[in-house]
Amino acid sequence: MTDPSPAIGATGAEVAEPLSVDAAAGTDAAHAEGTAVPDGVAARSGEAPASRTFWANLNQPFGVGLFVTLGGLVALALGLAFWNLSTIIIYVVFALFAALGLDPVVRWFERHRVTRPWGIVIVYTAFAIVLAGILLLVVPALVTQISQFFKDLPQTIDDFQKSDFYGWLRDTFGSQVGAITDQIESFLTDPKNIAAIGGGVLNFAINVGTTISGLIIVLVLSLYFLAGLPAMKVAFMRFAPARNRPKATALTEQITDSIGSYLMGMVVLAFCNSVVAFFLHLFLGLPFPALMAVLAFAITLIPLVGSVLYWITATVIALFTGWLPALIFAIIYLVYMQIEAYVLTPKVMNKAISVPGALVVIGAMVGGTLLGLLGALVAIPVTASILLIIKQVFIPKQDAKI
Repeated sequence: MTDPSPAIGATGAEVAEPLSVDAAAGTDAAHAEGTAVPDGVAARSGEAPASRTFWANLNQPFGVGLFVTLGGLVALALGLAFWNLSTIIIYVVFALFAALGLDPVVRWFERHRVTRPWGIVIVYTAFAIVLAGILLLVVPALVTQISQFFKDLPQTIDDFQKSDFYGWLRDTFGSQVGAITDQIESFLTDPKNIAAIGGGVLNFAINVGTTISGLIIVLVLSLYFLAGLPAMKVAFMRFAPARNRPKATALTEQITDSIGSYLMGMVVLAFCNSVVAFFLHLFLGLPFPALMAVLAFAITLIPLVGSVLYWITATVIALFTGWLPALIFAIIYLVYMQIEAYVLTPKVMNKAISVPGALVVIGAMVGGTLLGLLGALVAIPVTASILLIIKQVFIPKQDAKI
């Protein structure tokens, strides 16, 4: 006969409510999804226990290994495809930057009641006329001066050896200066070395053809990008959530405006440098004014340090003519550099994003290492855009966190 009295130590509530057993206890449903399986449960269900290592917890190691291998192969294929298409990607990026640089001029025409298609036609027609004029004026003189340079190189070196500056170098550093000068002369006057410097006549012609075709591709792509830039911005904004589109639109407009202003400003400043260099070489009687003007335009496109590099290079070349013309050139161009830094640059770059000097140097070095001169040119607006995104998107999110 069963005793109906409560068990010793049991309360009335425990007697009224019999013990219940979870139906899922002891099965693989006993643990939450995504958590480790207890050792006792794993022994009955066949799953990996929690006491084993991470790699041993993989219930399907073959499938996971196959998936990881296929992922690595896909990543490798994408990397190889990107490497093979790197030239085309560079053309597209430069064309986009050219379109952003010309967009402020087109919008200036739009503000003066000229439709965008006609504004694009006017801009590219004017650009073609200016480019043709520069080529007609500079290229013949450039070819003549380059050939004249190598022709007159022995006489130039002889005149340099008779100058007072060469005498000071020889008295200061000894007879090694003369040996170094003779080696430079013999190296530059040897046709084999000149061909080696240029990579050979055939390679030089191939490089020229590749450069010209690349410029044509960039110009055509920039024309299409410039015509469709408003539609591209609208399409790009569709990727943002509807609640964030006003802010994203304002940020995109600010980035594109600053990039366009920066690129146009750099071209204007480089053109001013080339004009000053041309007239200084012309009035001081220094050799190769057209060649040095083109060199000034190319070097001063490099942000922050371009003007200093050209000043040093042109001054050293001017020393072959004489120390007095070189000194006058160095002083006048140094004065112009101060005018450019404190007068021209603030007016030209008034709409561009300000970037700290250290980041300018780092960006120019990284861009120049990856993509050469054009890489150094586009590295600064890219850096400025990243800074703008950090200031207006990332930092406000961090400030909102408590």
